[in-house]
Amino acid sequence: MNAGALHPPNPATDPCDGDDLAWAEAAAAGDRRAFERIYRRHAARVYGLSLRLTRDEGEAERLTQDTFVKAWFALAGFRGQGSLGAWLARVATNLWRDRYRSRQRREQLVSDAAVLRGDREGQEPTAGLSGHARSRPDGVVPLLTAMDLERCVARLPAGARQVYVLHDIEELKHREIADLLGVAVGTVKAQLHRARRLLRVMLEADEAPAEGKRGRS
Repeated sequence: MNAGALHPPNPATDPCDGDDLAWAEAAAAGDRRAFERIYRRHAARVYGLSLRLTRDEGEAERLTQDTFVKAWFALAGFRGQGSLGAWLARVATNLWRDRYRSRQRREQLVSDAAVLRGDREGQEPTAGLSGHARSRPDGVVPLLTAMDLERCVARLPAGARQVYVLHDIEELKHREIADLLGVAVGTVKAQLHRARRLLRVMLEADEAPAEGKRGRS
């Protein structure tokens, strides 16, 4: 499967597409062909979300499969008030949260300790970076490729990564994410701010060596 583009073509908050709603209603009534159409339309996006959440291709494939299995039995509860893509994203995220929570907690302990080479107790996440990277002014963002950003997103601590993916990539609102994760809106905003700050530092750090080489040429 292909993880798809960094930004999905359809916002998660769009009204439900007419075909999606008709297919969802038919699938809820047992129409397997309608469900296959839903799968073909949305599988790549669900896989992309799953890959960003799990950071493992095999786990992402399993999470994608499990998402559609659960969706098959739960489509009767889909009312078309939002997009089917957003609904499937919530199914995938809930499965990931419920089934991988303990594993993600262990990963977060390691990730929080080591991210950006700040692996000494009590050290700020940016402490291991060069002074050049830490002193870049706000608003200065290097020219990036989607691969650069994807790689940095994968390095975020689990909590920050989850909120960033749901908000900036899947385009869910703060309140939707808070309800989905069972946390306060303020927590969502704080994690999103943290994710963006860490991404900026990582991306600028990746750019710094290239600038140094240009300066010496």
